[in-house]
Amino acid sequence: MQEPVKKKDYFQIIKLLPKLNELVEGKVIEIGRNEIYLDINGITTGIVRGIELLDESGDFSNLKKGDKISATVIELENEKGLIELSFRSASHKKIWNKLEEIEQNKKNIKVKITSANKGGLIVKHGKIQGFLPVSQLKNENYPRVEGGDKNKILEKLKGFVGQEIIVKIITIDEKNNTLVVSEKNTDKIPEKEIKNKYKAGDKVIGKISGLVDFGAFITFDQGQEGLIHISELAWRRIDHPKDVVQIGDKVKAEIIDITEQGKISLSIKKMIDDPWLNINKKYKLGQKVKGKVLKINPFGLFVELDPLIHGLAHISELSEKPIRNISEIAQIGNVLSFKIVSIEPENHRLGLSLKK
Repeated sequence: MQEPVKKKDYFQIIKLLPKLNELVEGKVIEIGRNEIYLDINGITTGIVRGIELLDESGDFSNLKKGDKISATVIELENEKGLIELSFRSASHKKIWNKLEEIEQNKKNIKVKITSANKGGLIVKHGKIQGFLPVSQLKNENYPRVEGGDKNKILEKLKGFVGQEIIVKIITIDEKNNTLVVSEKNTDKIPEKEIKNKYKAGDKVIGKISGLVDFGAFITFDQGQEGLIHISELAWRRIDHPKDVVQIGDKVKAEIIDITEQGKISLSIKKMIDDPWLNINKKYKLGQKVKGKVLKINPFGLFVELDPLIHGLAHISELSEKPIRNISEIAQIGNVLSFKIVSIEPENHRLGLSLKK
């Protein structure tokens, strides 16, 4: 006659019984055509069947009797009195746990671009779908379109479909099935190490990787990126960085600042002698010079005397008579004779006059 289960042993068995949604480990005891039976803790049997056999992680392929494997409890008792288990939920959970660990350790992952919309790119890592916002593309991949036409931006984004790229996770939320990634900063050294590696005054050689209204981005030293502000691109006044550099240009620059957050500012003009320091050797007050009109503003003409020295002919110095429209005096591209009326080397200013 079998001994009755002691009260103490009964409560221990209850404790060992799986709970709903719990991840449990079991040993494979039988493999059927569309179902697998697992022994759970030696006290109960679970079954994985149908769609719950689907495996996103690949960990449950080629199972054989005796293998130990994890599964998620989805029903405490089915019509056969068995615990219903799921490989699908377990593998899904395992992938998200791994992604969360990657995000915490700030590691990179590889994703495949599957489609595009006006906001960015749809990507996949294994079976997990994510989103790469257009703002999180590297500068060299950012779709720069004149006027910001969204339809043209979308066309450029579609060109990335099918490619595999390296990204970092910036937002992960398993509950809401949300994965947002960034292509930026994937090949840089950690921010906390930047100030140890670089310092103001260091000279670098790199390529122009992006242009914006306020400056140019330069990539150097195996993927490190910095910004050259528009005021640091040239000694002369420029309207847009493209007046001086183009994407892909190889340039020399000097590091002029590194913020606490590891952002690097550089200068191209620091690598060139200031042409205004010796301007009095080339230009004198009262000197008559030839100059090319580069730009017309309501307050005067911007004039190129040579590639490095530009001057301003103020509207008050364009004619003895009142001027209604500056375009009646000069057009962009005109080469005219001017007289130098002021030179301020310290302020990088030179005044010109068309008056006789």
